[in-house]
Amino acid sequence: MWSFVQHRQLQKQAAVSVSNNTHSNNNDINNYQTGYDISNGASTHTTADGENPEPPSGLHGSKKDNKIYIQTTSDDDPLDPRNWPLLNRSKNIAILAYLIFVQAWAGAAESTANSTASREEGHSKVAENLTICHSVGRNPTYLVPSFCFLLFVLGAALAPTFGGRLACRFFMGLFASSTLTINGSSVKDQFRSVKRAFVFPVLAWVNVAVPMLAPIASGWIVENPNLGWRWTEWITLIISGPAVLLAFFFLPETYLPLLLDWKAAGLRRATGDKRYVSYHAESGTFKERLRKGVKMPLKFFFTEPVIAVLGVYLIWLYVLLFTFLSGFDYIFKDTYGLSTGLTGSCFGAIAAGATAFTLLAPGLYSLARRKTEHVRGARVTPEFRLRPAIVAGPLLPISLFWLGWGNYSSISIWCSLGACFLFGAVTIAIYVSSYEYITDSYGEHSAMALSSITFMRYMIAGAMVMASRPMYSGLGVHWTMTLLGCIAVILAPAPLVFWKLGPKLRKRSPYADDPNENE
Repeated sequence: MWSFVQHRQLQKQAAVSVSNNTHSNNNDINNYQTGYDISNGASTHTTADGENPEPPSGLHGSKKDNKIYIQTTSDDDPLDPRNWPLLNRSKNIAILAYLIFVQAWAGAAESTANSTASREEGHSKVAENLTICHSVGRNPTYLVPSFCFLLFVLGAALAPTFGGRLACRFFMGLFASSTLTINGSSVKDQFRSVKRAFVFPVLAWVNVAVPMLAPIASGWIVENPNLGWRWTEWITLIISGPAVLLAFFFLPETYLPLLLDWKAAGLRRATGDKRYVSYHAESGTFKERLRKGVKMPLKFFFTEPVIAVLGVYLIWLYVLLFTFLSGFDYIFKDTYGLSTGLTGSCFGAIAAGATAFTLLAPGLYSLARRKTEHVRGARVTPEFRLRPAIVAGPLLPISLFWLGWGNYSSISIWCSLGACFLFGAVTIAIYVSSYEYITDSYGEHSAMALSSITFMRYMIAGAMVMASRPMYSGLGVHWTMTLLGCIAVILAPAPLVFWKLGPKLRKRSPYADDPNENE
């Protein structure tokens, strides 16, 4: 809905712009409106990324080709979402955070209901974990899948059989995946490099902490005899409906190439001149872009060392988070004899750790601002983003060893909760560092890079849910956490390695950005 309003406003602005320039000569109008001089084919302005882009093959903006490419007119062009009022951008991030919240919530809301559901429906607890492992996963990409997500939440709440609920949970995860994949790109759309140091940790908190908050509520829901485990789905539906409605009515389009495409369409309609085009529209048909978009994520994951290594690291973090959804029954319920509600509440320790790191976001923003000497539009080097992960890397295995070998009934439960708090803090630190490093390193290609990681992490981490109960029951808590901690030890040096080798790797990559250019 808001995108429709934007589209209409751009058409009106184009008509006013043409009307105000009717007494100017044609080239003056072209230069004023497009930032592209067709008399010599030279680009007179830069794009939002500070680059002078080449027109698509065969289209050089010359008189012969008769194309006028629409670009931003200056660094302060109000069409660029990064120049929108801060209050508007903050509103957009808040709506997006709410949307992520409910869809991340859905993936973990049933975790503490597994035992009750498996008893009621007559299947094993391992089979019940399938409903979690299939929760994998700018404006239409948010809205259409989110509406479908709502329908399948309703289906999961009403499904009378395990197979029906499993299918609904699979499609819930499938349609939620788009929001969980591209939300980092929406931050990049609206905020320059320095401000992202403040904004991104907020969305990271929603991605990491919310799956740990959902089991708290669901644990007490399951324990309440007047509600029952199906209310975990009803609560998800109740909180998801307003999120989708808010996004539908108030979340604008923030993808600048598409906004320039709308501006070009407005100019064509206002002038009757078909020469006005955008690079986005001329880059290929929707089918061609879709075909490329399907292939690129896998190509990124298997050809870019940064994506491969940090991708594995991020996948491992989600493996740990997802296995805890089942493992807390062994770590807390069995060891300390807690009820289902209290066992779910133990996830609050991880969420508290994640919150503690998120509260450091103003400090990270101040460091980035000083690093760029308060120059507007300046970019920090990608390696700057790795500082929290360099510190947090060694602390991850420490938290796992601590949790494993402090997990005795003779030792206070606060020892295990302290380990969970540390785990939550270091997990979000590594998550924020890795995502921001990839965003800064790959610029316009970062959406593809991040989608490749998100796809792999949910598929692998979701599958690990199937192995978590047999692993905990077969090895026990102590040796399970030791095994997980040893793998974390192997991955711990990765941020430090990229701190040293990152500039060399970017020079070799055909997709990486030059961090010395301003935004």
